[in-house]
Amino acid sequence: MAEPTLYVVATPIGNLRDITLRALDTLKSVDAIAAEDTRVSRKLLAHFGIQVDLISAHEHNEREAAQRLVALLSQGKSVALISDAGTPAISDPGAIIVAQARAAGFRVVSIPGASAITTAIAAAGLQSGSFCFHGFLPARKGDREKKLADLKAQRELQVFYEAPHRIVECVASIAAVFGGDRRIGIARELTKLFEQVHVCRLDEAVAWLEQNENHRRGEFVLLVEGGPEADAQGESDPQRVLGILLEELPLKQAVGLAAEITGIKKNALYEKALKLKKDGSGEKQ
Repeated sequence: MAEPTLYVVATPIGNLRDITLRALDTLKSVDAIAAEDTRVSRKLLAHFGIQVDLISAHEHNEREAAQRLVALLSQGKSVALISDAGTPAISDPGAIIVAQARAAGFRVVSIPGASAITTAIAAAGLQSGSFCFHGFLPARKGDREKKLADLKAQRELQVFYEAPHRIVECVASIAAVFGGDRRIGIARELTKLFEQVHVCRLDEAVAWLEQNENHRRGEFVLLVEGGPEADAQGESDPQRVLGILLEELPLKQAVGLAAEITGIKKNALYEKALKLKKDGSGEKQ
């Protein structure tokens, strides 16, 4: 490793045998390892007989840790960045460290590995030609349901992380905002001894979680089917929808109703409506 490099290394999400040979080679070869929780990482490294200096790099000290790591890189040393599980910088600390290393001109290499997101999707059997990953939803109910309302019309599979102490209220919010007809995949303890992936309707999900205390244990990945396909004509031709509505309604009302029909944001539709008005499509006064 002649060139000083920051290695972003994915670690197992549960089963330690999921670590890659390349990850092991990298962790053994670097001069230091920056870890989200050094206590957790020491267990991983001890299991594989790796003895390298550890540096704490968590969400509360990431900027300071980044400066320290850039200093090490400046001395010609190479550093690995790991989180407690999975890939750093994905719902975990790391993005600031990577950005500062890159800004300082140092090479950054990602070492791929286990992923809770793709593991859950593969095991759930839900259609996932495309998906959107949102990480953790807000803890407060009002903020959480506002965020969910913004996502309701999305057609892709929706993927969230959630902690055990908030899982019931989180799933209840998803059901309240999205409705009970969609299916949800509840994946917990992935790759561990008590791994479980349960698929059901949203209106059945809270009852399943409350059915057994074990159903509420572990770290969760939630997979929620996307919104139903909107009326094809309305979705593919928002301008036509606006044109019809503008013949009968004032501009503001027409835009609001068109947004509900097409799922397109009001700001974008408002601009189209103004153009239609200017071009002579007319607006009811």
